[in-house]
Amino acid sequence: MKHFCFIMLAFLAFSCKQETKTTTETLATNIDLFPDGTEIPEWFKDYSKINPKDLGKFYSVIDYGAKNDSTLLQTKAIQNTIDEAYRNGGGVVVIPKGTFLSGALFFKPNTHLHVEEGGVLKGSDNIEDYPIRPSRIEGQSIEYFPALVNAYGIDGFTITGHGIIDGNGLNYWKAFWQRREENPKCTNLEVSRPRLVFIWKCNNVQVQDVKLRNSGFWSSHYYQCNYVKILDLRITSPHKPIKAPSTDAIDLDVCSNVLVKGCYMAVNDDAIALKGGKGPWAEKDASNGENTNIIIEDCEFGFCHGALTNGSESIHNKNIIMRRCKVDSAVRLLWLKMRPDTAQKYEYITVEDITGQVRSFIYIKPWTQFFDLKGREDVPLSYSDNITMRNIDVECDIFYDMKITEYDKLSNFTFENIDIETKNAEYDKSIIEGVAFNNVKVNGKIIE
Repeated sequence: MKHFCFIMLAFLAFSCKQETKTTTETLATNIDLFPDGTEIPEWFKDYSKINPKDLGKFYSVIDYGAKNDSTLLQTKAIQNTIDEAYRNGGGVVVIPKGTFLSGALFFKPNTHLHVEEGGVLKGSDNIEDYPIRPSRIEGQSIEYFPALVNAYGIDGFTITGHGIIDGNGLNYWKAFWQRREENPKCTNLEVSRPRLVFIWKCNNVQVQDVKLRNSGFWSSHYYQCNYVKILDLRITSPHKPIKAPSTDAIDLDVCSNVLVKGCYMAVNDDAIALKGGKGPWAEKDASNGENTNIIIEDCEFGFCHGALTNGSESIHNKNIIMRRCKVDSAVRLLWLKMRPDTAQKYEYITVEDITGQVRSFIYIKPWTQFFDLKGREDVPLSYSDNITMRNIDVECDIFYDMKITEYDKLSNFTFENIDIETKNAEYDKSIIEGVAFNNVKVNGKIIE
């Protein structure tokens, strides 16, 4: 009997030890990690909305001279409201129900924007209402037109509310296409157009719930920002009957620690574009830099040129995750733009848990539309490394849409648990050094 009891005690001790080990292993495997293996901070798991009432006194633009008249330019009255809130120590500038037409607005420390449901902040379609000043556009730090909503160096800046910020872009689009008809090689900057939102050198930013639509140029641009949450936005511009050129939904430009969650994006260019600089010596320019620790999750993409695009003005993107998203009519799911005049490194990028329909599943080709070696004799090398696409069920026209040059180096790509129906199932493993296909089914056939 004693012998039996000893055996039972030993068995129970072993079982407890094994259970503890299993629990520990389970916890370890459930830790949320960036693609390079570092742990994702708790900050990314806090999706709570900001209550604008917690940000200070409300300052309605109506109380400072603005009128509910969509034909009346009211930049001065709205800017006066911002300035008054700032003079009083800060607060929330409120766009109430109605339509309020404005040129460029500049928020100040401790001031915030709240657009009430039924309220519309509408951009002027006269470029003279956007006075040129130091700015950042297309990977260059230059003098350029500001956006409708601007925040420079304002930590804790927020945009809230269920209203609309409308770029009123139709005349800008028409001017662009007229110029393109006159000169098919014209660049974006040849036609003067404002962005909708530009946030520069701001930390702890939160933009939530608002609708951004009809931007003249990029819809929202974040430059040199750290800790940014973009929650439940709806960002749209048309691609027919008239195309809204270069109206990227979200441009992240030298940013770190960014969460994009629950957004709907349908624009006539890239939905999310990672930028950071361009040119043959871009990495030596202090105004350029990398994008790191970016998570895009639970989003939906309508028509766009690329759901997740790296480039075309980009030098280093690392630890990028796009997950649990739906795509519908996107031209490309993952786009790696390899720019011939710029040394680029795209690394530790994961796209996972995606459903829907796209034209190209993965698209990697040289971006040759606008590039200039500026006298540099050697061509900079570009690298894409540790790219993972997994748990994806989509229909597409082209599976493996790749064509690289001797200056583009692709390595360590993993395709895993993928089910694709496609018109073009061709693929070439030799393009990538160290490519793995694990349970990848294309038109019902497993890739060996």
